[in-house]
Amino acid sequence: MTARSAAAIASLTTALAVTAACVNFYEIPVETPIAAKLDTTPFARVLVHGFVSGGSKDVDVNSETVRLLRSNLRTKSSMKVIDADVVSLIDVADKLKTETGAAPAAAPAPPAAPVNPAVAAQADQQKTSGLSEKDLEGYDSIFANVAYWKKLGEEFQAPLIVTGSIYFSDINKSGIVERPVETYDQLGRRIVENTRTWMDRKGYAIAPKFVFIDGRTGTVLYTDSYREETLYSSTQNTPALSSYFELMDRLIPGFLNTLSSQKIKSTRILLK
Repeated sequence: MTARSAAAIASLTTALAVTAACVNFYEIPVETPIAAKLDTTPFARVLVHGFVSGGSKDVDVNSETVRLLRSNLRTKSSMKVIDADVVSLIDVADKLKTETGAAPAAAPAPPAAPVNPAVAAQADQQKTSGLSEKDLEGYDSIFANVAYWKKLGEEFQAPLIVTGSIYFSDINKSGIVERPVETYDQLGRRIVENTRTWMDRKGYAIAPKFVFIDGRTGTVLYTDSYREETLYSSTQNTPALSSYFELMDRLIPGFLNTLSSQKIKSTRILLK
């Protein structure tokens, strides 16, 4: 390297150092608007009616979901939330099918006599579980029953009707998990390293489908489906209701964004 090149590099390095020393970093708050998925301007009122629900019987997900959605809509929607009894949509659907002569969507088969302890244990497990996700699909026809929803709309002054299905159940999963392990070296300095280990985990999964119906016409305006799960160590005892609210907290922003515009707050770095 020539003396001239070395001098040029030294000058450039000094200039960059001086420039870096003069740079100031500013955090600027930014709000990003997200448009609503559904136009609710024709509706002054909203009715969260009831859900087809299945899975674990440890939580009444129909009643809990109705109460939770109504509570959020009262504070984050301009529509008036109608206070009405929580409806079991499964009972409504079965009643409508009976009146038309059709078989209930999930008519239970007669129980077979257990032939061994394993079969008996499986039968006991079924008694403590609600409808499966496949069973819930058999009730989808209720959302297309225009006459039922239009009549309901007339009863409550043509509101936007919120209904749908929701499946909530316990799950078990095993696999490789990364977790931080804290150690100290000979000088007492703290060292954190990620290690991979095989773990048995248990938790809960939730799969709601929200259906928005025009109370004036009884027709479906929009449908949105979600799926979330949370896992814990197999030794951790987490109540089902606690996990339900944890999972619904993740879903509520998406539900609200269907009905009204939302703003996502974040920051940007400005150099000056």
